[in-house]
Amino acid sequence: MKLIMVRHTSVDVPQGVCYGFSDVPLKASFCAEAATVKENLAGKTFDKVFSSPLSRCTLLAKYCGFEFPILETRIRELNFGDWEMKSWMEIDNPAAKDWLNDWLNYPAKNGESYAMMQKRVNSFMDELKSFNLKSACLFTHAGVIRLIHSYLKIFSIDKTFEFPVEYGQIFEFNI
Repeated sequence: MKLIMVRHTSVDVPQGVCYGFSDVPLKASFCAEAATVKENLAGKTFDKVFSSPLSRCTLLAKYCGFEFPILETRIRELNFGDWEMKSWMEIDNPAAKDWLNDWLNYPAKNGESYAMMQKRVNSFMDELKSFNLKSACLFTHAGVIRLIHSYLKIFSIDKTFEFPVEYGQIFEFNI
């Protein structure tokens, strides 16, 4: 199966704010960024197109001509729980310190750990592979893209944050 993963375009959120599960606005540059993504996807067809249900992904999918993607909650970004829409400076220092010391296993309060997110992304990937598709496209988030790289054994989960994923970037794999 050919798998295309597309990260959403730039968000209009201040630097250093946790916004994983939050539905945040896109920057004014959306149309220009989305046009580049659309151009890079031109001519590609897919058996199925999936999108995170967050508008930063669904709007890009629609702009690129995929009016009704399959909304898939398992490819949402990390749930920061009570930390959503707070800057690292606002987050309780001991809790943030614990998370920074073990971001793989320590969940944000009322949120999830990276390992919990990995389980849901892996579950999606296992199901996707069972469909026996020739091609699929995902409109998703940096964390999901990194975890799929880990799922595909390109690098280990503890190295995922070392891997840059730019806004509007497209990744292509043969699985």
